[in-house]
Amino acid sequence: MDHRSGQKRAADYLYPPVEPFDRRLIDVGNGHVVHVEQCGNPDGAPVMVFHGGPGGGCSPAMRRYFDPAHYRVVLFDQRGCGRSRPLAEVRANTTWDLVADAERIRSDLGIEQFVAFGGSWGATLALVYALTHPTRVRHLVLRGVFLMTKAELDWFYGGGAGQFFPDLWARFVDPIPEAERDDLITAYHRRLFSGRAAEELQFARLWAQWENALASIQNDGMFGESPADYARAFSRLENHYFINGGFLDHDGWILKNRGRIEHIPADIVQGRYDMVCPPVSAWKLAEGWGKARVNMVPMAGHALSEPGISEALVRVMDRLRG
Repeated sequence: MDHRSGQKRAADYLYPPVEPFDRRLIDVGNGHVVHVEQCGNPDGAPVMVFHGGPGGGCSPAMRRYFDPAHYRVVLFDQRGCGRSRPLAEVRANTTWDLVADAERIRSDLGIEQFVAFGGSWGATLALVYALTHPTRVRHLVLRGVFLMTKAELDWFYGGGAGQFFPDLWARFVDPIPEAERDDLITAYHRRLFSGRAAEELQFARLWAQWENALASIQNDGMFGESPADYARAFSRLENHYFINGGFLDHDGWILKNRGRIEHIPADIVQGRYDMVCPPVSAWKLAEGWGKARVNMVPMAGHALSEPGISEALVRVMDRLRG
């Protein structure tokens, strides 16, 4: 408990830290090696964690949403980020490559079905995996839903979110010449992939700072300085995926194909004041899906670490223990 504020922290809801019982590197081809770890109960109910970004990587905190006595938790760093190598590599790095990697991990670990747990881009990837392999997912647990649509990208990179944070938006936009500001994803792409290391790092940090500054409802308006390796991987991979529309066949692909997974129960935890992935996407995803339930968390934004978000996710996973 934070005695100064009288409010609980995210850590108050989480399980104690646990160390993995298994770590491995899997060569998935095309020069990529993916880092995988397992923690909790080796004989427990399987959960696969899909991290955000693209390019965010896993963290030890992600292990703490699951009762380690009950769950066998599988985490992996997606291609090009975290402890996977090569870092920040975009070649042979598409949504379909990541879906194939998740399926390879499932098969290698001898798992028949699992709970798919993902937030933000991780929710996108969990949904695409389920749509591709609908018999392998037992339950979807999604947070901060992102459907990889043009409307969502336009909101965040076209000035929608900027109307609520004009000072932070100005810092993101000002380094781009006025003639290029009608398409900031493309403008940043030119600089993130310019081949000039100093310029790439400068714009990688600006890209990462814009998103990170808006992730939490507790944001104080300050830009944090991301470590160089993290900022470069996160920003290049996000931009690579966004400029390619997530490599989906068409805009709105997930909702159009939702019928394939409507037999799968889904719990959706959504911050009411999420500025990165506005709640309308979670609402659209669940609307008409009989086995989906949405928990709109009041006074919460986008971040996994928001206390209300953490509490809701732990409650879902505890309920699924049966």
